[in-house]
Amino acid sequence: MKPLKHLPAWKALEAHFKAMRDFDMRTAFREDAQRFDRLSLRCGNLLLDYSKNRVTDETLALLARLARESGLEGLRDDMFSGKRINFTEDRAVLHTALRAPARPPLLVEGIEIEAEVARVLGRMQHFVESVHNGSWRGHTGKPIRDVVNIGIGGSDLGPAMVCHALDHYAVESVRVHFVSNLDPAHLATTLKTLDPETTLFIVASKTFTTLETLANANSAKAWLLAALRAPAAVARHFVALSTNAQAVEGFGIDPENMFIFWDWVGGRYSLWSAIGLSIALQIGWGNFQALLAGAHAMDLHFREAPLDANMPAILGLLGIWYANFWGTDTYGIFPYDQRLRLLVPFLQQLDMESNGKNVNRANKRVNYNTGPIVWGAPGTNGQHAFFELVHQGTRLIPTDFLVAAVNHTPLADQHEWLLANCLAQTEALLKGKSRAVIEAELIAQGMSREEARALAPHKVFPGNRPSNTLLYQKLDPHTLGMLIALYEHKVFVQGAIWQINSFDQWGVELGKQLAPPIRAALSSVRVIGEHDGSTLGLIADIRRRRGLST
Repeated sequence: MKPLKHLPAWKALEAHFKAMRDFDMRTAFREDAQRFDRLSLRCGNLLLDYSKNRVTDETLALLARLARESGLEGLRDDMFSGKRINFTEDRAVLHTALRAPARPPLLVEGIEIEAEVARVLGRMQHFVESVHNGSWRGHTGKPIRDVVNIGIGGSDLGPAMVCHALDHYAVESVRVHFVSNLDPAHLATTLKTLDPETTLFIVASKTFTTLETLANANSAKAWLLAALRAPAAVARHFVALSTNAQAVEGFGIDPENMFIFWDWVGGRYSLWSAIGLSIALQIGWGNFQALLAGAHAMDLHFREAPLDANMPAILGLLGIWYANFWGTDTYGIFPYDQRLRLLVPFLQQLDMESNGKNVNRANKRVNYNTGPIVWGAPGTNGQHAFFELVHQGTRLIPTDFLVAAVNHTPLADQHEWLLANCLAQTEALLKGKSRAVIEAELIAQGMSREEARALAPHKVFPGNRPSNTLLYQKLDPHTLGMLIALYEHKVFVQGAIWQINSFDQWGVELGKQLAPPIRAALSSVRVIGEHDGSTLGLIADIRRRRGLST
């Protein structure tokens, strides 16, 4: 594998960037009436407008060439075929198989993957329908009215995001809640309004050993047993999403009510698997299938479309252009859709846990930026929080704007104003506002020339700032599936070019290893383990505040 910076396309892009430093998108639009038509792309009902970027046809051609020289297309084929591209854990990466419809079997090391997936989906469907039709009942014979998903990371962020995004598709008979934080306030607040007789808990942990999840699950079990006073009640009020049958049974859950998923399903890619049980319970089985179908439609597009007409590839390559040549460190995502308020936290895990790496596939430390810092919030809230930085700050921040043409809950003309604000922000980022124009406006408003000259610099918008716009018809399950898969594959594109493994997450392990001795030291009469001076001081102060001897 040739180092990334030694690839001919990389060197060509470095030279091209020098010629692009003074590129002005405003001039490009004036000189090319077809720029929007040429630099926009449709997939299903999604429209990606990437014309407001500091790119030319030459830029895009060089970026596509970089993708080819990086072996992106081969790695993409390897992923879909089940090769072990997660090389540090020696695993295949097959979340795409979770949403593929029935077709000739995908054999991976002698296992018919699609038959396995179909079997689990069938069990999930039966369970979801039994809860919805009332045939699954709690220990005292009452139907289930509330479902609490207990998980963390990918076992929480994905399902929670989808359930919030599609709450307008929720079935009336069941309410779904999510608990993830080890902070006891999260579980206690959730349980406060629930009835133990009509509450079902989903414990989502592949190994059934995750500290935060098991702590919350045990506290939930204690809450249930305090009310129902029968150990047998656990089997009617808890199900597990796991692979550890022995631990599940030891907890009190019937192994028949354990839904498995596989080591080729990474946590941040797992909402399509049994981890999506909470989603199906909220929106119904038909809508869950529509979510899967939307993701599969994007899979087909990513797998089959040429790079210059491939939505995930274009998003990924634009991110490479800004991160590695313009030197940007962050990436803003602004959904003008209140139901997507959890999309940014979900994408933070997807992107930063996947591509926050500094060692390449040759086991060498990289000498270029990899994953960006992902941040954002729903519009229009973000406009009143941090858009000052995006418009007038010193940093160049590439951005994505997402918006639906049609709102499921129209009120007066509010959605038209939402759409107008979204488009206005992208236009303002492009156009900006010059000092001369501002001075003229201030003078026209009655300000003296001297006063106008003094104030005008503070009101200047530099403009020429990049953005992508993703426009869709409305936020339905199929569209949401497409959007999630789009960002999954965008992250894959960037990881492939950066020559890193986007599918492991060793960076989360060290803190887990250090936590147990600190936990013991907080309540022990002696310090356990070796700690730095700061940590020792904090342990001592916590013990003092909690009334323990130091």
